[in-house]
Amino acid sequence: MTPTLKAIFVHLFTATGAVFAMLAMLAAADGDWPMMVLWLIVAFAVDGVDGPLARRYHVRTHGDRFDGDLLDLIIDYLTYVFIPAFALFKSGLLPGWTGWVAIILITFASALYFADTRMKTEDKSFNGFPGCWNMVVPVLFVVEPNFWLILGLVAALAVAMFLPLKFIHPVRTARWRALSLPVAVLWSALVFWAAWHQFEAGIAATWALGLASIYLLVAGMAQQLLPARS
Repeated sequence: MTPTLKAIFVHLFTATGAVFAMLAMLAAADGDWPMMVLWLIVAFAVDGVDGPLARRYHVRTHGDRFDGDLLDLIIDYLTYVFIPAFALFKSGLLPGWTGWVAIILITFASALYFADTRMKTEDKSFNGFPGCWNMVVPVLFVVEPNFWLILGLVAALAVAMFLPLKFIHPVRTARWRALSLPVAVLWSALVFWAAWHQFEAGIAATWALGLASIYLLVAGMAQQLLPARS
């Protein structure tokens, strides 16, 4: 197989994320939140694998007819932002005006963030909260906190997109990757388990999911407070 053909296949693999996004949206339109989350996890897995494949097969050189970064951003906005925001609004977790405030904050702030040319740091982390609402909303479905807590969390994360706070990429951020990557895999498995069981994950799984979520949320800021040894 030629290098060009390999690169094209990577683009095709990335584009399957759009199909999974549509399947997630159809499930969300039917109010089938567990199935929506399951499809979002599949899309999340594709997003986690296609980047290493793109770098391995040098798609920018051999598959430059398609802009892989743009393709990835289009799909990410659907799966990371648009569908989770729709689900949060329609699920009933945020009653009345609070739902409107949440979806406006999420979609507006995320659109700006996805166009931010400074979103990546030198160590391949994110500068500001990277709009991973697909990781926030499933946890909210499992925990079901008070709507004021949800609204406060949404507002805080929307503001955090534009603050000089570091958020790790579990695959690309080299520092603590030996821990971060397994935690991200565990998080995905726990969310899959919770969705498969209609968000009745059990106490142990719920606690584990909460701890994994907290780690992924604060690990980058912890790295800022604890500079790497030279």
